[in-house]
Amino acid sequence: MDIHMLDTYAKSLIKNAAFDIKTSLSSELIIESKSEANDLVTNIDKETEQFFIEHIKTDFPGHRIFGEEGFGDDIKDLKGYVWLLDPIDGTTNFIHQKQNFAISLGIYKDGIGILGYIYNVMEDTMLSGALNGGAYLDDMRLPKLQASSVEESVIGINARWVVPNRYVHHEGMVNLLKIVRGTRSLGSAAIEISYVVTGKLDAYTSMQLSPWDIAGGMVIAKEVGAIVTNLAFEHLELLDADSFIVSRPGLHEQLLTDYIKIK
Repeated sequence: MDIHMLDTYAKSLIKNAAFDIKTSLSSELIIESKSEANDLVTNIDKETEQFFIEHIKTDFPGHRIFGEEGFGDDIKDLKGYVWLLDPIDGTTNFIHQKQNFAISLGIYKDGIGILGYIYNVMEDTMLSGALNGGAYLDDMRLPKLQASSVEESVIGINARWVVPNRYVHHEGMVNLLKIVRGTRSLGSAAIEISYVVTGKLDAYTSMQLSPWDIAGGMVIAKEVGAIVTNLAFEHLELLDADSFIVSRPGLHEQLLTDYIKIK
């Protein structure tokens, strides 16, 4: 398959979906909870995923879709072409702020990410990457990331991981907060990954993310030399939820060795 044609197609689909999402902001949202009270989904999340599925299944009937809202395929492996989609990453931001949310999409072939996209809907910016083809912010090629130390770093981290929790030893996280230059929490994994890729953050970590949250961002991050693993320093398989960290080179190992200790 022609990767350039697939890239053009995916970008067009994303921008058309984004237009519909923006249009929806003037209408009343139907908001529901999923696994817990703060795990929210709207009718627009569902409609956007269905929009992607309808077009992909029509134009690429042999491709499968792994989507957050469950309208795609029952994915047990990543054989062939698989599209990993979060139609609105940052749904709580979408509901409350009307900004800081993104469409996140990764296209994988036999388990290897070949194309990745993070589209910041309200800022109208397309972050994209292709396997061995570099990463771009709209039409501008992004440079490789340079190494950074913990002391010089601004890190994306949610405050809930700094208090006692079931994922990591919070004492190490407290020590990390004492030494870093600063922390941020944006409420969208895709946007926080995009901030690492573009140098606005030096690292981003979360204790549990789903494959569709990170699949697109992983393709882009690797093209700028960022290091991406779970918190056990293992390769991410992208079939189930897992811990996650992406960072500049030189920072990754120090964070996992000295500060972020999983239980």
